[in-house]
Parts: sequence; structure tokens; C-alpha cells
Amino acid sequence: MRFEKWQALGNDYLIVEQEQLALELTPARIRRLCEGHFGVYADGVLLLSRPEDPRFVARLRIYNPDGSEAELSGNGAREAILYLHRRGWTNEDVFSIQTAAGEIRPTITGPDSCRVDMGHAALASKDYPGGPAEGVGELEADGVRWRFQHVSIGNPQCAIAVAGLAELQALDLPAIGPAIEGHELFPNRTNVSWYTETEPNRIRARIFERGVGETLSSGTGATGATVAYLLRGGDYAPGQGSNGAEPTSPSHDVTVALDGGELEVEVGEGLHINLSGWAVPVFTGALSEHFLKELHETE
Repeated sequence: MRFEKWQALGNDYLIVEQEQLALELTPARIRRLCEGHFGVYADGVLLLSRPEDPRFVARLRIYNPDGSEAELSGNGAREAILYLHRRGWTNEDVFSIQTAAGEIRPTITGPDSCRVDMGHAALASKDYPGGPAEGVGELEADGVRWRFQHVSIGNPQCAIAVAGLAELQALDLPAIGPAIEGHELFPNRTNVSWYTETEPNRIRARIFERGVGETLSSGTGATGATVAYLLRGGDYAPGQGSNGAEPTSPSHDVTVALDGGELEVEVGEGLHINLSGWAVPVFTGALSEHFLKELHETE
């Protein structure tokens, strides 16, 4: 079973083509594949298959290391997009791929970079069913009362502003993240980001991903933090559209510094999102017969 390992800002995935699969990817097998020391080790698995709809170059399914399926991953999507272009699935620089969150449309901007049209973010969604239209709320975790901004960008985000870099760096994410991820306000669990402004249109963020834990980076997490930052800064105001907000100016570009590097998030009219960044291959491999036997014996 052939695979490639890619990383984007330290967020690493195993990329597998459906035709290369030697067995069904069950949650238990995904956990085994992604396991450190005993498996290949990764933040998840990206499964690519040929789409039935000719409008799309590929269908992308994204699996977290705990075996759950994610609707979308900004870093994972970029890795899959650049893999598809490099492996000859398409020679076009602009194309579409199908995800559980719907269509995403990338533009290749360099050998190792692309810009991804992520569609429109929303402030109200099924993932925060009791929340107001503007998506704000409060919850208690680890004995602290947190005020948050819910953002849906194909997957649920809970973005929390903190006062400065010192407070951000002092946060013990493995201790406080699980209680927020699994809070009763979020029936499908949520991704969590904490952020602070370091200069105008630049924020520093840390990420706790649903089904993963603390990560070096997250594209959708960076997007959720950016939307929350702009809303908090007064650049956006609640509106009547389906996404719950409308910008007062056409477009904002925000640089998000993460533990693994930087991403550029462009927020346009109606919370339309473009996410730009890089992704690179790490190695190509094939699972041994011994490990495949272990996977087959894993239910």
C-alpha cells in the first residue's frame, strides 16, 4: 500500500489514493496508522478518489488520528491540492475538489503554494445550535470563564481572544482544550483557537484541534481566529445574510502566526474566505507485509 507523507506548517498527513488501498480504512486502523512509534505517525489521513461528478478533479476525505472524519482541514486540503497537481491528476492551475464540507476551489500560486477559496464562513450553524445569530457565547472550562466566537468554515471553530502574547504562551492547551472541544454547547465537538493581535492585521494563534489535540498549525483554525479578530475589532457588524455578518469594507488580509509558521487569510464580502500557504512532501513509502497483516487484524 503506497502512500506519501506531506506537511504544511508542521501539520502532517498521510496521503493515500483509493486505488492504492489494500484494506478498508476503519477508525481503529486509522488510529493504528497515525500512531507514534508503532505506526507511520501523522496528524491524520487524506484519502483521494476519482469523483463521479466531472466538475471535480478529486474527492477528498479527511480523517483525524482518533479515527473520526473531519469535514475540512485547511492544511490538509493544501497538501492534497499540491499532491494532485504534482502527481498529474490535473495540469490546470485553477480547479475544484469535493470535500465533506462541499466544493473548495484552489489556485496554484507556486511549486509549493496555493490559494484556496474556502467559500463563506458562517457565525450560526448546527454545530452551535443554541447560539445566537452572531455566534458569540461564554462557557466554563478548567475553572475559567471563556468568552468565545463560534465560526463555521466547513467545520466548527471556537475562537477565544486573550490579552497578549504572555497570556497566550502561558496557556496549558492539553489541560484546557478537551473540556472546550467536548463542551455540551457543541454537539459535534469543536476546534478551538486562542489568539491575540501583535500588530494591525497580524495575530498570533495557538490551536487545539478536534480529534487531534494541540497542533503546530491549522488552516481552518487560523480562519476562525481571523474572523473572530475582525469581528472583535469592529471591522464587521452583524447582518441579515445567511452567514450572519456583512463586512463594512470589501476585503481584509490578516497574517496568522502559528507554532509551525504563517498563513494568510483574506476575508471578503459576506465572510468569503481565501486561505494561502504552502505544503511540501516529506517522503514516499509503502507499508510492509507485516504491518498490513497487523492492520487486517485490527477491527
